[in-house]
Amino acid sequence: MVQNLYTHQDENVRKTWFLMSVIGMLLIGLGFLFSRVYGNPVILYVVAAVSVGGNIIAFWHSDKIALALSGARSVSRDEQVRLYRIVENLCITAGLPMPRLFVIPGAQINAFATGRDARHAAIAVTDGALDRLDDNELVGVLAHELSHIGNRDILLSTVVVVLAGVIALLSDMFLHASMWGGRGHDDDRDRGGLVVIVAIIASLLAPLAATLIQLAVSRKREFLADASGALLTRYPEGLASALEKIAGDGAPLRSAHTATAHLFITNPLKGQRGMHWVSRLFMTHPPIEERIRALRGER
Repeated sequence: MVQNLYTHQDENVRKTWFLMSVIGMLLIGLGFLFSRVYGNPVILYVVAAVSVGGNIIAFWHSDKIALALSGARSVSRDEQVRLYRIVENLCITAGLPMPRLFVIPGAQINAFATGRDARHAAIAVTDGALDRLDDNELVGVLAHELSHIGNRDILLSTVVVVLAGVIALLSDMFLHASMWGGRGHDDDRDRGGLVVIVAIIASLLAPLAATLIQLAVSRKREFLADASGALLTRYPEGLASALEKIAGDGAPLRSAHTATAHLFITNPLKGQRGMHWVSRLFMTHPPIEERIRALRGER
C-alpha cells in the first residue's frame, strides 16, 4: 500500500484512540486494585465516574481552560487586521470555518490551537510571533495550527492530557493512602500484603506510562501538522524559516504551563535540548532540527 499524508492521518487517529483506551484501562486498573486493597467496590465506581467526568469536562471546556491558563485575550479584526486576513485566506483554502483568534502577551515566538471541533476552535498567537515573523513565516505557523484543527488533534490530545492528569492525581492519593492508611482485609495478610505492594507499584508506574503516552501522541501529531500545513500553503519553507527563528529564540513565556506546553507549536518551556535518548523520551515536541529537515526534504 502506498503511504501518503492521508493514510498517515488515518493511522495516527487510530493510534490515538488506541492510546486513549490504554490510558482509560490504566485508570480503571488503578481503581480496581485499590478497591481490592480497601475491600470497597465503591472506589472503582468513583474512579470510573471521575474518568467519565474528566472526559466531559475536556470535551466541553478544554479550550476555555487552555486559553485562560495561557493568559490569552480575544482580539477583533480592527485590532489585528494582518492576523485575521492570513487566517481567513487559509480557512478558505482549507475549507474550514473561521476560528476565534487570541493574542498571548509575551515576546516569545509561539502559537497554539484548541477547541473540540472545527466549529468551536480557537487559535492563540504570541505578540512575539506577530512582531518577529514575516508574512510567509506567520502563514506557515498559522497553517500548522489550522492543520491541528482540521485533523481534530486538539480534542484528542486534550482528552489524553485530562486522563493522564486524573491518573497522576489518583495515583498520588492512593500511594499516600497505602503508605499511611493500611488496608481493609486483615484475615489474609500475605495475600493482602501482595495486593498492597502491587497497588503501590502501579501507583508509581501509571503516571509515568500515561505521561509517555501523552508525549508520544503530541510528538507524532506535530510532524503530521507540519506536513499538513506545508500541503495547505504549498510553501514549506515558510514554516521551516519560522522554526529556525524559534530555535534561536530565548525569550521566556511567563504564562507557559506544563499542562498546556504540548499544545504549542514548540515547547514554551525553554531548556529541553538534551539529545540523550532519555531526554528525548520526555520531550513534549520532536526536535526542531528534525522538523526543519523534514520540511525541507533533507535526510
